Amino acid sequence: MINAKLLNSLYLWFDSSHKPLSTNNKIDYLRCLPFIITHLACFAVFWIGAPLGAVITCVVAYALRVFSLTAFYHRCFSHRAFKTSRTVQFIFAFIATAAAQRGPLWWAAHHRHHHRYSDTERDHHSPHTKSFWWSHCGWFLMAENFNTDETYIKDLLKYPELRWLNRFDSLPPIIYGVALFMFGGWSYLIWGYFISTVLVYHVTFSINSLAHKLGSRKFDTNDHSRNNWWLALLTFGEGWHNNHHHYPSSARQGLGYQVDITYIILRVMKKLGLVWDVREAPAH
Repeated sequence: MINAKLLNSLYLWFDSSHKPLSTNNKIDYLRCLPFIITHLACFAVFWIGAPLGAVITCVVAYALRVFSLTAFYHRCFSHRAFKTSRTVQFIFAFIATAAAQRGPLWWAAHHRHHHRYSDTERDHHSPHTKSFWWSHCGWFLMAENFNTDETYIKDLLKYPELRWLNRFDSLPPIIYGVALFMFGGWSYLIWGYFISTVLVYHVTFSINSLAHKLGSRKFDTNDHSRNNWWLALLTFGEGWHNNHHHYPSSARQGLGYQVDITYIILRVMKKLGLVWDVREAPAH
């Protein structure tokens, strides 16, 4: 007979609306199994090599999903830094969900919580009150952090399509992975999904960990956020983290000469009429 805990964890991979089996501070290894497998699958590159088409797919998938995460999961859903249509919102939310960082409501709720309690004991992923590796990737593996705290995202609950994505957040990565395999076989799956996803994982996680440890501080914020130019390049602008914590509702995080790729793309989208009411920090 199938173990009940195993069956429940398998079901939770597909339906994240249900509460975890426990609410204690322990890793739910069964629910974290896809995260572990994604990393291990990267070693298959030693057998499949590096076909040019597969590597290009990896780079394109990295760029598209990083932009979707930074522009929509972060600046749009978490901070309402600009407005867009529900169609555009859903398309980029789906792409961001395909990065396997859980649903848009879960992501926004945890990020808003982070800004409220940044680098205090209540912050889920501070490298100052907890360890570096906890802030980088340990915190979201815990059973207690699988839930979406809807008290932080009441403004987003009015979108049933976002609630659906949040509930079935494992479907976009599966659809994307299957599509890659059908198109190009194992090489496209390994490079386009597994390697690309792991890269997106760790540049995203680095904002929680490294961007609160390494870099400069232009503004005297009530946390340890820092600006880091090379993190900004890898994350399309998120590395200007101290700027962001000083004025979180701005769609522009890089100031002056600081390169913010996400903001540049948003400006293009604004000219095309795809986004509007793009908020920026005051000139002073």
